Amino acid sequence: MRALLVEELGPDYGGCVLKEIDTPAPGPGEVQIRVRAAAVNFPDLLQTRGEYQHKPPLPFIPGMEIAGEVSALGEGVDQFQIGEPVVGGARIGGFSEYAVSPAAILRRKPDNLSFSQAAGYATAYLTAYVSLVRRAQVEAGEWVLVQGAAGGVGLAAVDLAKHLGCKVIAASASDDKLAILQAEYQPDAVVNVTGGFRERVKEITGGRGADVIYDPVGGDVFDESLRCIAFNGRILSIGFASGRQPVLPVNIALIKGFSVMGVRAGEYGRQFPQKGAENIAAIWAMADRMKPRVDQEYPLSDWRAAFDSLAARKVVGKTIVRPDL
Repeated sequence: MRALLVEELGPDYGGCVLKEIDTPAPGPGEVQIRVRAAAVNFPDLLQTRGEYQHKPPLPFIPGMEIAGEVSALGEGVDQFQIGEPVVGGARIGGFSEYAVSPAAILRRKPDNLSFSQAAGYATAYLTAYVSLVRRAQVEAGEWVLVQGAAGGVGLAAVDLAKHLGCKVIAASASDDKLAILQAEYQPDAVVNVTGGFRERVKEITGGRGADVIYDPVGGDVFDESLRCIAFNGRILSIGFASGRQPVLPVNIALIKGFSVMGVRAGEYGRQFPQKGAENIAAIWAMADRMKPRVDQEYPLSDWRAAFDSLAARKVVGKTIVRPDL
């Protein structure tokens, strides 16, 4: 099969190579999947440089999220059938024509989602769910400011917050991206963060500020978010896509009475296994009401362009690699 291998760690994907390798066979309790779609996530890019917390031994195939069809069953697997459409994670990564995954972490693909939509659904919506429901415990009618709203996890938060009855402000540095969000997701307001946004957020919220701020950006965006958070508000720190980890001036938290909550959805599930299982069940139960957006699909041979599109922040929603294109 063809697969993208990370043979060395380094910048600019210099250690990545597309080559023919043996097709992996499923072991006991595993499923072989013909990959129809694999989502590109920032951790995939970081792994090629050795900058992500999970560091697989070299060489490895990146690609954490996949959707495809069952092509072989390992010993003891009886909950799936050959040809059944499935979605989940991959032990042998998704940027390949075939992947292997533990059967326990797969589920049947919802009929309403395409393979590409399904591949890009779980990580983004699980992050949004753990953030908004578990950590912030949002209530209907609250103002939720979503930074980086055009990215995968940001767009999922806009979609989920609207579903939960919140009033949503979608924020981005691009008017073109905000126009797409307005047309397809109907947030209550949009804000271009270029040149500052705190006064605009206060104006939208009647001077109160946002009750919840969802921040996968960090850096200057986090710093200014502190200036437009409501008293007793919650700031959800999802990541640092800007490249700078901000520092919290605790005197501002003291004066304004807000909380800063770190969110790692996967770690939350590992720490609280029962809640983790409930979270996963919850997001898939609502999949027929969500609108995961696929920005662009790339063939496996064009993996570099797919990676670059995400790194350059050109994406509204998810970038997908399609081995069958």
